[in-house]
Amino acid sequence: MKLYLDTLRKKPKVYNLAVLTAAVLVLLVMLFAFGGEATVRFSCLLLALYFLAAAALLLRAFFLQMRYNLYSYNTIIYFGFALFLLSVSLTYALAYFQTDGLSQEEILRNVIGWLLGSAKTYVFFTAPFLLVFSVGLAISNVSLIRHEGFRTVNLLGIILAFLLVGGELLIFLRDYMVSGSRTEVMLHDMLTNLLAAVYLYFECMLLGTIVAGIIASRVEPEKDKDFIIILGCGIRRDGTPSPLLRGRVDRALAFAEQQEALTGKQPIFVTSGGQGPDEPISESASMKRYLLEKGIPAERILEEDRSTDTFENMKFSKEKIWAVNPQGKIAFSTTNYHVFRGGLKARRVKMRALGMGARTRWYFWPNAAVREFVGLLTEHRLKQGLIFGSMVISYVVLTLLAYQN
Repeated sequence: MKLYLDTLRKKPKVYNLAVLTAAVLVLLVMLFAFGGEATVRFSCLLLALYFLAAAALLLRAFFLQMRYNLYSYNTIIYFGFALFLLSVSLTYALAYFQTDGLSQEEILRNVIGWLLGSAKTYVFFTAPFLLVFSVGLAISNVSLIRHEGFRTVNLLGIILAFLLVGGELLIFLRDYMVSGSRTEVMLHDMLTNLLAAVYLYFECMLLGTIVAGIIASRVEPEKDKDFIIILGCGIRRDGTPSPLLRGRVDRALAFAEQQEALTGKQPIFVTSGGQGPDEPISESASMKRYLLEKGIPAERILEEDRSTDTFENMKFSKEKIWAVNPQGKIAFSTTNYHVFRGGLKARRVKMRALGMGARTRWYFWPNAAVREFVGLLTEHRLKQGLIFGSMVISYVVLTLLAYQN
């Protein structure tokens, strides 16, 4: 299926989800206020359909968001939480058959209880996937250390793998280790559910990031570009590009050759990267030398040698491009795991540009992807706070409702 990326001019909204939620809440109140046992039983089916519809709306927003802006934090949120809502929908669909013969009060308690346990259910449901993912992550990290040497940053994958498996075990053990008074049990359950909610949040974000990152890394921009920004990274002591950086330049060269063969259009290369404290020359100068050796004339190379991170790569490259052609069509080249975050930075400086990803060794990609995930979590703190805060409040309220007399 072809994805028509970056073609939608109006940002997709999810206000319809709020309207749907309000309508379902009104129907639920009416069911439990005026319906009998037979009618109230259908609340499970209603909730199953509601969560299924909510998941469908989020998935639709996910695909529309890619057409509007592939590199958006919203794509992570929409996809990650759509999977969670699908699992809740399945829970209520199965629960419908367990309510036959129950009283209205018992059905109400079960409806609240199943929603309260939704985070734990999802965590346990995805446990096999997370176990396989964690083992693969740890194996790739061991290979990375063997090939690249021991560094603290090279342990990120192993650390995340232990956190994922340890979190699953902690939630599972806490769910069964409980005794004491009703209040003590309630507080225990509240803490367990909050822990599951925290785990759920980060799991949804992780899954959303993986999917968004894979899609972004496999995108091939249209062959109509006026400029190709090459994002810098470390260079060797002799001033030549590192294998990682050389891969980014070669990816840009391959794209430019294909474009010229198809359309005759020759893009300008923007080499973007400043000079680090341990680098003999700037990353931009190193890339320019490499391009010249490959036969690219100097007039087709723009040097941007002030940037120190991805945001500055995009900001200062945009200034260089705007000085030449403000209407020029732009692509950028980086390593596959970095495409999504690079695109986020491009949009942050209000530059429309699709990225292309250079391949890297199999053992390097997972650890680098974890670094990208951690980097993403440090951004958009307000949006994350609102979502996470809403989840915490919801599970606290549901716990209190479940234990009321």
